Amino acid sequence: MLSPYRALDLTDEKGFLCGKILGDLGADVVKIEPPGGHPARNAPPFYDDHPDPEKSLAWLAYNTSKRGITLDVESSRGRELFERLVGTADFVIESSAPGYMEGLGLGYSSLRRLNPRVVMTSITPFGQAGPYRDFEAGDLVANAMGGLMFICGDPDRPPVRISAPQSYCHAGVQAAAGTLMAHYQREYTGESQYVDVSMREAVLWTLTYATEYWHTSRHVFSRAGTQWRAFDTAYRVVLPCKDGYVAYRLGFGRMLGDDFVNFVRAMDSEGMAGELKEVDWPSQSVIQKQVDIERWEAIMISYLTKYTKKELHEKALEWDFMLYPVNDPKDIFEYRQLASRDYWVEVEHPELDTAIAYPGAFFKSSETSWGISRRAPLIGEHNRELYQDELGLSEQELHSLSADGVV
Repeated sequence: MLSPYRALDLTDEKGFLCGKILGDLGADVVKIEPPGGHPARNAPPFYDDHPDPEKSLAWLAYNTSKRGITLDVESSRGRELFERLVGTADFVIESSAPGYMEGLGLGYSSLRRLNPRVVMTSITPFGQAGPYRDFEAGDLVANAMGGLMFICGDPDRPPVRISAPQSYCHAGVQAAAGTLMAHYQREYTGESQYVDVSMREAVLWTLTYATEYWHTSRHVFSRAGTQWRAFDTAYRVVLPCKDGYVAYRLGFGRMLGDDFVNFVRAMDSEGMAGELKEVDWPSQSVIQKQVDIERWEAIMISYLTKYTKKELHEKALEWDFMLYPVNDPKDIFEYRQLASRDYWVEVEHPELDTAIAYPGAFFKSSETSWGISRRAPLIGEHNRELYQDELGLSEQELHSLSADGVV
């Protein structure tokens, strides 16, 4: 889809996914790192548990379909080379502090003079304006101030952060979407524009109805953990089974009662429903005595723990009730639905003497293909391609730039 276009990727972890999305959609994404490599290359875990800047799994995951060069854009010679690259680019994505690129003379207004078509996208913790504009923040801060942490975790414990850097991923996805919307307008009008992405605001998009719940009812949507709460009554929604957990719950009322009746029928076919078969579930209110709920859940668990996740999912399909396995990474990787859609993509890594399976397309399309075109670049892997073959530098010039720490 984006094969005619080029993106210059100056981002750190906040924007790696944005460049990956553009690259996997076909753009020629040039990842620009400081000489010696980006610090993110030192983030664990590493392939085969061997610390090495070329083996960071996070780097490999978020930088597919990119070529890689090294360049010190803070040096005068580095800025000159970057400006020449801008003349060949359709997108510039960056994640430095507000004002940094302007201070180098590489802000949007300057880049637009060099290339009127260039779309520039900036990803920062709080955006380019407002009282928090210059505040620094990592993933923990963005998730906390964005509200995501408050609704994650168990109700009787403090809020928790999801361990993987979710705010970086959300910001990267929204940056890619904003970049492509700006691109769409440019193709119609010929006018480029500047895209300003805030990590915190990207996190807010993930809260679904939590903030609206407060706005409409003045009730704070709190942590539920593995429970669902109705006023002072708590129901478990994640229950143990023979080899892990499944997502299911007691069902009351018109919406869930009929579903739960089918579950009770399945239990009763094996003589394990006990008193559950004596309750008229569709007519029951969600407000029940906690002691009764816990007794009923104990009966459910005695049945569920006889079977594996897979067996219970097959029973749910057979008896028509809405129970789902809580999959772990191994389950997901072996899931036959994903395999049937060729979801996992094997990418060759000659430098590791192996191939690694990567998550595949997030959509299917009939006319154009999505694809990982190459593994993440090694440090300075494409310096000669870009500087010599495209910009016309000589071998001696490139060696001199390297000796001076420019590339």
